[in-house]
Amino acid sequence: MRILSAGFAFGLLLFSVGVVDAAPVQAGIATVDITPPVGWRMSGYFYERLSGGIHDPLQAKALVFRDGDERAALVFCDLIGMPAVVSGEVRQQASRKTGIPVANILIAATHTHTGPLYYGALREFFHQRAIGEYGNDPFEGVDYRGVLTDRLVAVIVQADRKAQPVELNVAKTTVPGLSFNRRYHMKNGSVQFNPGKTNENIVRPAGPTDPELIFLAIKRKKEALAGLTSFALHADTVGGTNYGADFPGYLDRFLQRTVGSEFVSLFANGPCGDLNHINVSDPRPQKGGEETERIGNALGNRVVSLFPSLKPIARPGLIVKSATVNVALQQYRPEQIAEARDNMKKIGGKELPFLRQVESYKIMDLQLRKTNALALPVQVFRLGSDTAIVGLPGEIFSELGLTIKSKSRFRNTIIVELANDSIGYVPTKKAFREGSYEIVNSRVQPGGGEMLAEAAIRLLNSF
Repeated sequence: MRILSAGFAFGLLLFSVGVVDAAPVQAGIATVDITPPVGWRMSGYFYERLSGGIHDPLQAKALVFRDGDERAALVFCDLIGMPAVVSGEVRQQASRKTGIPVANILIAATHTHTGPLYYGALREFFHQRAIGEYGNDPFEGVDYRGVLTDRLVAVIVQADRKAQPVELNVAKTTVPGLSFNRRYHMKNGSVQFNPGKTNENIVRPAGPTDPELIFLAIKRKKEALAGLTSFALHADTVGGTNYGADFPGYLDRFLQRTVGSEFVSLFANGPCGDLNHINVSDPRPQKGGEETERIGNALGNRVVSLFPSLKPIARPGLIVKSATVNVALQQYRPEQIAEARDNMKKIGGKELPFLRQVESYKIMDLQLRKTNALALPVQVFRLGSDTAIVGLPGEIFSELGLTIKSKSRFRNTIIVELANDSIGYVPTKKAFREGSYEIVNSRVQPGGGEMLAEAAIRLLNSF
C-alpha cells in the first residue's frame, strides 16, 4: 500500500465487536488514517490555502453489517466531500473483494473544511496553474486520490472480516442552540446568507433547523464498542491551516475519554446545506477552536446522557434498498462558460465580487461532469422495524431532511448527506426562488432536491 505521510504509517486500527448469543445482526468496524502530507491544498474556501500542520489525523471509519445473505457497508470520512469518481471506484473494488453489493455500500464525508482539496474545478485550476508555473505541482507530491481509494477499500475489507454478532441499540434527543439556519429574510425583501451578528436588517430565518440527535450504539452485552451519531450541522467551525476533523473530532475524543479509549465514534452529518453554528442574535464572538471544542463536547455530553435510555432496535434485521434518480443539471451558454473560465484566475481576490467568483467556479465545475443530468443514488438501510439509515448525495437543505423524517414510517430515521457523490448544494424550490449564496453555488435544477426526498420517502415506506 502506498504511503502518503508519517500519519499513514499508523495503518489500520481495527475494532471488532464481540459475540452476543442469538443476535441476528453482525457488525464489524475498522478505521484508517487518510491524512495527506502537510503542504497539500486545503478545501472549504475560495482561495488557495496550504496546510501547515495536523490538529487531528483525518480518519475514515467503516461499519459493515451482515444479516444472513444481506450485507452492507457504510464509511464515514473526515473530508469535505466524496466525489463519484472516487466513491464509484471504491464501491466497485470493495464489492469485488467482499461480495457486498455495490448498491449496498455508502461512502460519505463529514464535510470538514480543514481537509484536503483533492477534486473539483478549484483543484483543477490551482493544479494546472502550478504545472504552468513550476513544470509540476509541488503541492501534490503523491497520488492522494489513488491512496485514498486504496485505504477506503482496505478499511471496508477489514471491517467485513471482523463482523461478529452484536446488539444494536438506539436513542434520540434534541440539542437546541448549536445549529442555526444561516439564510435570513432581510428588511429589503432579499434573502441573505450569514448576514452578520446582530444585524438590525434581519427579519427572520428563511428556513428551519433540525436539532435532533440520533445515536446508534453497537454493543456487546452491556459494553458499547462503537456508536454512530447523527446530527445536522456544517463542519466549518474551526478554520485555519491545520488538518482537522472539526467538531466530530472533539466528539470522538470526548466519547473515548468517557466511554473507553477504544470506543469508535462514527459521525453522520445530517441535511445541513443551509445550517451553521453562527447565532446571529448573540453578539459574542464565536472563535474557531474554542467553538469547535464547545460543540463537540456538547454533542458528546448529550450522547453520554442517552446511554441509560438506549433501547434495542425493534425486530432487528438488515434490508437494503436503493434507487437511482435522474436529476437535471444547470446549463450555461458557451459565452458564459468562456467568461467563467477567464474569471477563475480572479477567484480569491478582490477584483471580482464574491458571488461572481462562486458562480464562475460552479460553471467550471459543471463542465467537468460533461453531462446534462446525473443518475444519483438514494439508499435506505433498514436495521429494524423502528430504525433506518438514508444515504443522499450533496449538501441537502434541512427542510428536505425534515420532510423525509416526517413522512418516514421509521421512528428513528438517520439521514446521511454527502453520500457517494458531491454535487454541491441541494436547495428546495422555495430557496431557489429566494436566491443567495447556496443557490448561486448549486449545480442541480430546481426540483432536484424534492425528487431525491421523494425517492427516499418511497424507499422508506416500501418495507
